[in-house]
This record gives sequence, C-alpha cells and structure tokens, in this order.
Amino acid sequence: MGAPRLQPRPLYRPRDHTASPLWQLLDRHFDQFERVYDDRYAGRYGFWRPQIRKSVDAYLKCGDLHEGFARVQCPQCKHEMFVAYSCKQRCACPSCHQKRALVTAMHVEEDVCANVPHRQLVFTIPKRFRLYCRYDRKLLGRMTREAWLCVRQYVQETLARKDAVPGMIAGMQTHGELLHFHPHMHALVTCGAFTDDGTFLEVPEFNEDRMLVLWEDRIFKLLTAEELVTADVVDQMRSWDHTGFGFDQSVHLPAGDRKGIERLVQYMVRCPFSLSRILKVTDEGTVVYKSEKQQCRPFPDVKSPLLQRGTSRNFQILPLLDFLAEFTQHIPAKGSHLVRYYGWYSNKARGMRKKAVASDAPATVEDDSEFKKACRQRWAMLIQRVYEVNPMTCPECGTQMKVVSFIDPPQEEVIHKILKHCGLWEEHPERAPPDLDGFTEDPDQVVELEYIDIDTFLAEF
Repeated sequence: MGAPRLQPRPLYRPRDHTASPLWQLLDRHFDQFERVYDDRYAGRYGFWRPQIRKSVDAYLKCGDLHEGFARVQCPQCKHEMFVAYSCKQRCACPSCHQKRALVTAMHVEEDVCANVPHRQLVFTIPKRFRLYCRYDRKLLGRMTREAWLCVRQYVQETLARKDAVPGMIAGMQTHGELLHFHPHMHALVTCGAFTDDGTFLEVPEFNEDRMLVLWEDRIFKLLTAEELVTADVVDQMRSWDHTGFGFDQSVHLPAGDRKGIERLVQYMVRCPFSLSRILKVTDEGTVVYKSEKQQCRPFPDVKSPLLQRGTSRNFQILPLLDFLAEFTQHIPAKGSHLVRYYGWYSNKARGMRKKAVASDAPATVEDDSEFKKACRQRWAMLIQRVYEVNPMTCPECGTQMKVVSFIDPPQEEVIHKILKHCGLWEEHPERAPPDLDGFTEDPDQVVELEYIDIDTFLAEF
C-alpha cells in the first residue's frame, strides 16, 4: 500500500484586475459612452452624474500596482509579495462591494440584532412610480422611511401598545435579477417589538392584506405631497384589481439563527452587478448578461419605457453602450446611505442602551474585543471568509506573513523603480480616440428627440 498523498496547501493568488470583461469594457468604451450620454441616454436615465466618472475611474485603478501597494514579507524565508490597494467603491466594483457586504453582515449579526425571531420583508412599488426614483435618487430613501412607518404602525396596532418599538434594518436596491432599474426595499424586521425595559413582545406573522393597505396609503400620500401624482391618478389606481404594490414576508429566521441573519444581510446589500453573469462579449459589440436565476421570467424590454410586461427570458443582450448605461445607473450618489436602521435597531437607540450599560457597570480594564473585531474586518480576513484561503500564508514555507511597509502615491518614481526591479512594471498601452459609433454632429443626420411632460405621458399611457 502506497503512502497517503498530501493535499496541496491552498494558496492565495492575487486577481488580475484587467482580466474581467467589465474592466475591459469600461477601459475601452467609457470615454465614448460619456461623450454621447447627453444625446443618447439623458432622456431616459436622467442627467449625467459626476459620481459616475469618479466611481469608474477609481474602479479602473482598483488592484493596480501602479497606484501603490503594501509590501508583505515572510519572516521565516523572506519571501515577498505586493498587495495592490482597493478602490472601496460601492456598486461599481463587485470585489470591493462584496467586502463591504461582508463587513455590514458581520456588524448586523454581532452588534445590532437581538436574539429574537426575524423576518425579511420586501416592499415593491408599481412600475409607473419607478421612473420617479430614477430621476430623484433621494425619493427611494423617503420611501424606505415610509416602509418603516408601516411596520411600526402594524406592530403597535397588533400589540395595542404605543410604547412597543420593533427593530428594522432596511437595504435599498435599485436592481432586479437583470440590470434593469427596479427600485425596492428589503427589510430585516423583528417578529414583534420591545418595550422600554427591553421586554420582547412577539408578533408571529404579518397580515399581508393589512400591510399592503398601509404601504399603498403611505406611498400615495408621499407622492401626492411631492406633487408627482394627482388625486385623480390615485383614485384611478385604487380602482384597479392590482395596483402594482407588493409585499412579501416568506423568509423567516428563528431566534438564534445568527448565520441566517448574516447570509440574509449579505443578500440585502449585495452588488447589483456580478462578473460571473457576463456570459459573452461578442465580436459584434454586444454583451450577453444572465439573470441570477435559471427560470425564465418576464422582464421589460430594453427599448420599452419600463412600463410594459416584456417577454419571458433569463438573459439580456445589450449593445456595449447600452450595457454601460444600464450598469452605471445603479451607482449611488456619494454619501448616500444604502442601509438604514430604525426603531430598536437605530443608531441612537443602540447608543443610548450602550451608554446606560456602561454607566451601570463597574469600572474594568477595557478588553480587546473591539481590536479583535477590527482584525476580523481587515482585508486578509475578508478574503479568507470568501475563498477559505488565508492570503497571508507564505506560499513557500506556510509561515504567517506580515506587512512591512506601504508604498503610497505620489511616489511614482519609487513605485516605478520597485516594480521595474521586480519585473512587475507593465506599460499601459495608449488608447485610440473613442469610436463615436455612428454619433455625428451633422445637423442633417441628428435625430431630434421629443420631450413631453409627465402628465401628458401618464395620460397617454
């Protein structure tokens, strides 16, 4: 009988930031997309937002050693490697967004959620109202607060306790299974409410009909106050059998399911775009993008005003510039909050409880729990949680490696000299001027776009 084979040690291999089809598309075609945006896409996707250019520029530098790096060395065998900096962009960079989702999920599971049952609630709005959120990005945040007020009102009515407060964590999403614009809210909600002394009063299940009534009323009042709809439109929609509002509570997490909370929060704050779902970039200049689910479902057609039921499919076929338009519409504004905490889980409520506990507790030596928590949220630990490989393990001897220095911009000469010496310097090829792809400023060939006001549009619809 032969000697047992040893399993090879799993090793971390840094990603090639230029290998993804998304990076290549943005590097080659984004300048062209920005140049023609006002003429081709502003009427449908809204005015050009400067944050789009900033996010894309940062993403193109994510993982690039030319932009600086950390020098990691093995104390045993002196093996070294360079770790490039990340861009930390939301939604634009799938890698950095996934790290952010992991950190958020760990924070919610460890610091926010109490040991009580939870439910995931999903709030959706009619298709005709999604247009308002596209042009007014702050409107989705106001709708999220209305969802919280629905939950609080229902729980307090059910318990007949005005002093009882539920806990809710809301994640705002602008995407559906494909890249089309589908603003909606996911909420992790306690199955009940807390009294002032911390007693938990359970509400086993939400009444969906009652929640739909509360949700519809609050959104109608919000849009009416914003002067986006009139009373006639509200009355008309209320007369329909299906107004287009949606409420779902199918996911239930029993008390103590901490891993379930972590997985659910990662789903709630996931990136709107996945690199693995780009099936192909054809030679003709089209992108085939797959849905996150296998079954075919009706999606709005690319050329429709997103108000009609489209054909059943589980993929999109988009020209390059149309694909970039769909992708960039999900980039949030700088400083906007995509995750919000309400009620018992609000930052204010948790801070007051923590302060009260600290004032009542005897003075003790501060432990290192905060330090350990910060360590778990570092780059190496997040990589290990995703890929189950410790990137700080030396590939030569297996010893734990250490960061010995940081090389930051604006030390371009130093960075160039180090990478050149190590054989890692690569000259970026100069790009050709952007192909206008049929765009022309000839007045005889320019197609005039007709813009109509929203009242005329809704009347014709």
